Amino acid sequence: MSARPRVSVVVFPGSNCDTDAAHAVEAAIGASAKLVWHGDHDLGDPDLVVLPGGFSYGDYLRSGALARFSPVMDEVRAFAASGGAVLGICNGFQVLCEAGLLPGALLRNAGLRFVCRDVHVRVETIRTPFTAELTKGDVLRMPIAHGEGNYELEVPELEDLLDHEQVVFRYVRPDGTRGEGANPNGSRDDIAGVCNRARNVVGLMPHPERAAEELLGSADGAKLFRSFAASLLVAR
Repeated sequence: MSARPRVSVVVFPGSNCDTDAAHAVEAAIGASAKLVWHGDHDLGDPDLVVLPGGFSYGDYLRSGALARFSPVMDEVRAFAASGGAVLGICNGFQVLCEAGLLPGALLRNAGLRFVCRDVHVRVETIRTPFTAELTKGDVLRMPIAHGEGNYELEVPELEDLLDHEQVVFRYVRPDGTRGEGANPNGSRDDIAGVCNRARNVVGLMPHPERAAEELLGSADGAKLFRSFAASLLVAR
C-alpha cells in the first residue's frame, strides 16, 4: 500500500458534495482522492470509499432509491463485503440504507421542512475506523442540510442495533445532553449515524467535509478523517 490514503468519492447524477469530500480528505489527511462516476465498474483500489451528499437522481421516488441501482454500487457492495471502509454522508447515508448496507431508512423530517444548520452530535462508539481515535462522549459540531434525515427502524431492529453497539452518533445539545431542541429531524432515539455489524460501513446525516477546516467555522469533521487515517496505519 502507498503511504497516502487512497480515497474514492462516488459521483451520482445530482451529487453536490463530491468535490467538497475530495478536498476535505486531501486537506485533513493528505489523501489521494479520486472521483468515480456512478456508471463506472472500477473503484480504483481505494482504502476508503465515500458516498457524498447531494440529491442523487434528483431524489426521485425517495432519497437514494435510484442510486442503489447504479452500476458502481455493485463494486461498493463487494468492497464493503471484503472489509473495505465505506463512509456515507447525508445522501450517501440514504443510499447505503436503500442498498441494504446499513439498517433502517431515512424518512421526511418531522415538520416536513428542509433543515440547514449546525448541530451537535455525540460519539456513541469508538469501534469504527472513523471514531477509533476519538473518545466516547466527545461532542462534535457539524452542519446538516437535508429534508429526509428522520432515521427510522422497527423496534426489534432498534434493539438489535443497540445490542450490537451500532449507533455511532446521536444528536445532542452543545453540553452533550439529549433533550428538547437537539434532534433536528425527529430521528428515532436521536440517532445521527450508524454502522453495520462488521463496523466498516458508517453512515451519518451531518456533513464532516463541511466542517473539516477552521475557516468553515468548525474543524470537528476532520477528526473523522484523521481517525480513519490512524486506523489505516494500524491496519497496515
